[in-house]
Amino acid sequence: MKRISFPLLATLAALAPFLITGCITPGGGGGAYHVVAYKPHNPSDVRIDVSISKQQVYVMEGSRCLMAAACNVGVPEKPTPRGHFSIGEKIQSKRSGSYGFSISGGVVTPAEAGAAHGSYVGYPMPFWCGFAPAYGFHQGYVWPVPRTHGCIRLDKQVAPRMWELAHVGTPVSIQGTQPEDATVGRTVARPSDYRDPDPSPSFMIGSGPFQKPAGPLLIEQ
Repeated sequence: MKRISFPLLATLAALAPFLITGCITPGGGGGAYHVVAYKPHNPSDVRIDVSISKQQVYVMEGSRCLMAAACNVGVPEKPTPRGHFSIGEKIQSKRSGSYGFSISGGVVTPAEAGAAHGSYVGYPMPFWCGFAPAYGFHQGYVWPVPRTHGCIRLDKQVAPRMWELAHVGTPVSIQGTQPEDATVGRTVARPSDYRDPDPSPSFMIGSGPFQKPAGPLLIEQ
């Protein structure tokens, strides 16, 4: 199946500035991004640490790493907020209310919500885990440099696993650096699917972007 990666590099170029993944993570380098995620022993002890400088996310249970992966954070003009938060909502099939697609006469074109001619379908933000008003983790292209409008993007292999590990109330710490940077963070590779051709607009308005990867998302340890 087509690899799901956001934002659309060609058709959404004009909207890109506004559109807002043990614990060893081998991968990147043009192949599939392989991520290991472990089941927590006590889900209420799970926390999420985000390192802005490394663009990496660590899902921890005490000192135990459940998942470590690359992420993508906000550009300097629209930075990802730093501080202590908690997951306030989870929406698997969330779509943007501001940017997306206009559907008119069977033609699908990128559009802002207020400028759509015909019906409007928001840009997909799969496996949304919101931690502050208008900010959350969601699936998308994970670039090697800050690229988002403040949200935290996760690779398509990472976002569904984050969805499984997080629950409403899970603590989130977003800082310039994290202690995990010097330990499990040293093994984290970065995905390269931001270089791939974009999915078609017709794909993006359907249910395809919200599909989970095949197989179990979390494994026993």
